[in-house]
Amino acid sequence: MHAVLVSGASSGIGAAAVTAIARAGMIAYAGVRTEADAAAAQALHRNVRALRLDVTDPASIAAARDAVRAGGVALTGLVNNAGIALGGPLESLPLDALRAQFDVNVFGAVALTQAFLPLLRERPSRIVFVGSVAGLVAIPYMSAYSASKFALRAFADALRIELRPSGIDVCLIEPGSVATPIWRKGRAQRDAMLARLPQDAPPYYRTAVESLVQATQTEERAGLPPALVAEAIVHALTARKPKAHHIIGAPARLGALMALLPPALHDRFLRATMRLP
Repeated sequence: MHAVLVSGASSGIGAAAVTAIARAGMIAYAGVRTEADAAAAQALHRNVRALRLDVTDPASIAAARDAVRAGGVALTGLVNNAGIALGGPLESLPLDALRAQFDVNVFGAVALTQAFLPLLRERPSRIVFVGSVAGLVAIPYMSAYSASKFALRAFADALRIELRPSGIDVCLIEPGSVATPIWRKGRAQRDAMLARLPQDAPPYYRTAVESLVQATQTEERAGLPPALVAEAIVHALTARKPKAHHIIGAPARLGALMALLPPALHDRFLRATMRLP
């Protein structure tokens, strides 16, 4: 039996991935931040082992690595899934908040990968990064989130080549919108986004923020089920020849095509679909 560690496993894609990995007959280490989340993860399946993990805390990462090493099951997979979403006009985003976005989505994934590579290198293994359509097309008023996913794509693509001689495959999962709690968390920022706007901010910023909030409500209702993304993660972990990029869902495929459009067409289409001025 082999083991896989999944970060950000308390809900959404992470919880679905842990469940799917466990059902596939592997030990699934569920990286979560609280005791309550650990108890919930432990109840998902008998093959799940909850693990306290904060990807922004080096001590937490080191403790998780030691726990997995002492667990007695060979680690052959790492799923970098932990992520947060920050919205609002780039002009008014505090730099501290922007850094926090990257600390979780990018630097946390890199730190976790660096810490666990010695264990993964002991046998043929897989590293999976959970990206987004926002890493294919920069989303207005979600620029921080998009930038973090673009960066994650760059790290995954470079790491895939760097680790090939070690027998470690690197895969990037790029779904369209997924029905997860990240959208509710984003809507909870609405008042904060509006409060950050300076008094002399252009009036269209306020309108755009309201459009963004409405769009997240639509995305939560119409988004892909997390289980579908979990299936792609299991495939990336177990396929004999895994894909470098798993683009999942029509919106993600459309995003890949949009990335090829001339800027004028790209911008016109994006403004129209998001109902932006």
